[in-house]
Amino acid sequence: MISYRTTNQIVSDLLDATEQSGQEGIKITHLLSKANISHTRLSVFIENLTGSGLINKIEFDGRNTFVITQRGREYLEIYKKFSSIAESFGLEL
Repeated sequence: MISYRTTNQIVSDLLDATEQSGQEGIKITHLLSKANISHTRLSVFIENLTGSGLINKIEFDGRNTFVITQRGREYLEIYKKFSSIAESFGLEL
Protein backbone atom coordinates (compact mmCIF):
# COMPACT_ATOMS: atom_id res chain seq x y z
CA MET A 1 0.00 0.00 0.00
CA ILE A 2 1.36 3.41 -0.99
CA SER A 3 1.20 6.02 1.74
CA TYR A 4 0.70 9.56 0.50
CA ARG A 5 1.52 12.60 2.60
CA THR A 6 -1.20 14.95 3.66
CA THR A 7 -1.04 18.69 3.10
CA ASN A 8 -0.18 19.13 6.79
CA GLN A 9 2.69 16.65 6.51
CA ILE A 10 4.09 18.49 3.49
CA VAL A 11 3.81 21.82 5.32
CA SER A 12 5.62 20.26 8.28
CA ASP A 13 8.37 18.94 5.99
CA LEU A 14 8.81 22.37 4.37
CA LEU A 15 8.92 24.18 7.71
CA ASP A 16 11.32 21.61 9.13
CA ALA A 17 13.69 21.97 6.16
CA THR A 18 13.49 25.75 6.41
CA GLU A 19 14.15 25.68 10.15
CA GLN A 20 17.16 23.37 9.73
CA SER A 21 18.72 25.83 7.29
CA GLY A 22 19.03 28.42 10.07
CA GLN A 23 19.29 32.18 9.61
CA GLU A 24 20.94 31.84 6.20
CA GLY A 25 17.72 30.42 4.81
CA ILE A 26 17.12 27.80 2.18
CA LYS A 27 16.95 28.16 -1.57
CA ILE A 28 14.08 26.86 -3.67
CA THR A 29 16.14 24.02 -5.21
CA HIS A 30 17.02 22.66 -1.78
CA LEU A 31 13.40 22.90 -0.68
CA LEU A 32 12.35 20.97 -3.77
CA SER A 33 14.67 18.10 -2.98
CA LYS A 34 14.03 18.03 0.77
CA ALA A 35 10.23 18.23 0.43
CA ASN A 36 10.18 15.89 -2.58
CA ILE A 37 7.39 17.70 -4.45
CA SER A 38 7.13 19.31 -7.88
CA HIS A 39 8.04 22.93 -8.49
CA THR A 40 4.42 23.76 -9.31
CA ARG A 41 3.12 22.32 -6.03
CA LEU A 42 5.96 23.92 -4.08
CA SER A 43 5.07 27.34 -5.51
CA VAL A 44 1.53 27.01 -4.15
CA PHE A 45 2.82 25.93 -0.72
CA ILE A 46 5.37 28.78 -0.65
CA GLU A 47 2.65 31.30 -1.47
CA ASN A 48 0.45 29.95 1.35
CA LEU A 49 3.30 29.79 3.89
CA THR A 50 4.50 33.32 3.17
CA GLY A 51 0.92 34.62 3.09
CA SER A 52 0.22 33.17 6.52
CA GLY A 53 3.48 34.49 7.97
CA LEU A 54 5.09 31.10 8.62
CA ILE A 55 8.10 31.82 6.40
CA ASN A 56 9.69 34.92 4.92
CA LYS A 57 10.87 35.22 1.34
CA ILE A 58 14.11 37.15 0.90
CA GLU A 59 15.02 38.24 -2.62
CA PHE A 60 18.68 38.95 -3.36
CA ASP A 61 20.34 39.16 -6.79
CA GLY A 62 17.24 37.69 -8.43
CA ARG A 63 17.29 34.61 -6.20
CA ASN A 64 14.83 33.69 -3.51
CA THR A 65 15.79 32.42 -0.08
CA PHE A 66 13.28 31.35 2.56
CA VAL A 67 13.60 31.73 6.32
CA ILE A 68 11.22 30.39 8.95
CA THR A 69 9.53 32.95 11.19
CA GLN A 70 8.84 32.70 14.90
CA ARG A 71 5.22 31.98 14.03
CA GLY A 72 6.41 29.18 11.75
CA ARG A 73 8.50 27.68 14.56
CA GLU A 74 5.50 27.77 16.89
CA TYR A 75 3.27 26.12 14.29
CA LEU A 76 5.85 23.39 13.66
CA GLU A 77 6.28 22.69 17.38
CA ILE A 78 2.53 22.44 17.97
CA TYR A 79 2.05 20.28 14.88
CA LYS A 80 4.75 17.84 16.04
CA LYS A 81 3.17 17.61 19.52
CA PHE A 82 -0.29 17.03 18.08
CA SER A 83 1.04 14.45 15.64
CA SER A 84 2.77 12.62 18.48
CA ILE A 85 -0.41 12.58 20.55
CA ALA A 86 -2.46 11.33 17.59
CA GLU A 87 0.07 8.53 16.98
CA SER A 88 -0.13 7.47 20.64
CA PHE A 89 -3.85 6.84 20.03
CA GLY A 90 -3.13 4.91 16.84
CA LEU A 91 -4.28 7.73 14.56
CA GLU A 92 -2.46 8.85 11.46
CA LEU A 93 -2.67 12.50 10.48
